[in-house]
Amino acid sequence: MTEQTTILASANPSEADSAKEILKTRARILARPAKRDDDGQGEILNVIEFRLAQERYAVEQKYVREVHPLRELTPVPCTPGFVLGMINVRGQILPVIDVKKFFDLPETGITDLHMVIIVHTEEMELGILADAVTGVRLVPQALCQPSLPTLTGIRARYLKGVTDQHMVILDVPSILNDPKTIVNEEVEE
Repeated sequence: MTEQTTILASANPSEADSAKEILKTRARILARPAKRDDDGQGEILNVIEFRLAQERYAVEQKYVREVHPLRELTPVPCTPGFVLGMINVRGQILPVIDVKKFFDLPETGITDLHMVIIVHTEEMELGILADAVTGVRLVPQALCQPSLPTLTGIRARYLKGVTDQHMVILDVPSILNDPKTIVNEEVEE
């Protein structure tokens, strides 16, 4: 029996009916498909915004498992420069990449204030280092440009879009499915 069922069973009949109605209403609201905003601008992206090298970035929340403080990072030999190391999150060992190095952005030192955004797809899961996580936003997809005209090469390939407020939305599946993120090197003895 779940905790909610136990509460409903122990409540008097009128309170139980009221609680059931509240739960049904909540379920209906949560089950609704992605809504269109009042301006008819299309699908709304739910994103987690973070900062990298004084720039605003975001990833879609559907790819985020959790946000975790950076603690006890273990460097791993024979990995590319953008792989910072490994972290242990409740018994699961995950690689952490520095998107600043991946995108050739200016680097800053790592502090205790850095956060790791754990992202996933069906095939892979890893942590992305963030200088700071600034919040959750709803972004109309229609307001996103495919990419900036000045961006070419590696960065443009990993972008879902850029908002009119200069927030770069990363394409998590493109990053996780890139062969560069899979490290398979051995040390010669």
